[in-house]
Amino acid sequence: MGTREPTPTWSFAVVLVRQGHRFLLVHERKHGQLWYLPAGRVEPGESWAQGALRETLEETGVPVVLEGLLELQHTPQPDSARIRVIFVARPADDTAPKSEPDSESLEAGWFSLEEAEQLPLRGGGHEVLSLMRRVLAGDPVYPLSLLSREG
Repeated sequence: MGTREPTPTWSFAVVLVRQGHRFLLVHERKHGQLWYLPAGRVEPGESWAQGALRETLEETGVPVVLEGLLELQHTPQPDSARIRVIFVARPADDTAPKSEPDSESLEAGWFSLEEAEQLPLRGGGHEVLSLMRRVLAGDPVYPLSLLSREG
């Protein structure tokens, strides 16, 4: 019996920041300079919640408060896996979204579903618009306590 090799697993946080009927979207520097939700890889030693807060602040300039989880996604591949946690959040204060490009993103802004439908969204917009519709429809948002450390 040989030793089993670890499975490389990539962890990502995706954040739906809601303010009334509008959501915070990022004009990405990468990925074809399309619009998307604040999102990114969770760094080593970081919790999903810490990654979500950091990525949202870096990409949008807006500090947020995480309210709960909309979905946990696990995508196994033959030689690796991806895990994504989809968070729901609200702005922590009235900080305006970034308007000057930097190394993280080009800009960010608040958009209604109807406004977002007119944007060039990553992935043709299916995922972003679907998640926005779910939150607006009142889909369950699960407590942050579902994400806990072992032990």
